[in-house]
Amino acid sequence: MDSYLTISKAGEGFYKEKGSKFIAIANYAESEVTVQSNLDGLRKQYYDARHHCYAYSLGIENVRTRANDDGEPGHSAGDPILGQIRSLDLHNCLVVVIRYFGGTKLGVGGLIHAYKTAAASALEDATIVKKKITQSLEVRFPYTETNEVMRKLNELEVEIVNQEFTMDCLIQGEILKSQALRLPEAFKLNSLIQFTLQ
Repeated sequence: MDSYLTISKAGEGFYKEKGSKFIAIANYAESEVTVQSNLDGLRKQYYDARHHCYAYSLGIENVRTRANDDGEPGHSAGDPILGQIRSLDLHNCLVVVIRYFGGTKLGVGGLIHAYKTAAASALEDATIVKKKITQSLEVRFPYTETNEVMRKLNELEVEIVNQEFTMDCLIQGEILKSQALRLPEAFKLNSLIQFTLQ
């Protein structure tokens, strides 16, 4: 996997059913700490709301997900929100749906529809971007090997971020994770070229 989808700009959504209002916020979050900070802020902002239901998907390869119903009937809020995150294959994403109770019960089916619709509208409003999965690369080599190194790095689509050309040269860059697997093969015949990945 060389890339993943995530949110670069938060989105907001709104849904109303039988007097109940559902305010949804979709945000970027890369850790449980970020999630908690977001939730704390929204609970403070919407302190008079009955429920603050949410779901998130954290991580790229070792994905961690959570769905929270915050007092609503089991699986009627968090799961529909998580379903919307999964349907767009989003990573490092948090969606919170805040409910102001309107006095009329919606039933489990009604709640599922309301939370799903609110979450979908927030994600629709958010800016979704594709991010590349890269590793930091450092290559050290004698000046005489410059042409070969530059040719190989170009073949491997390395994005160079820093280069120093002296007797002992250094290039630092970013390489796609899948291309990083090709590094040993690319430089195996030349022991003068040393590379390290971070």
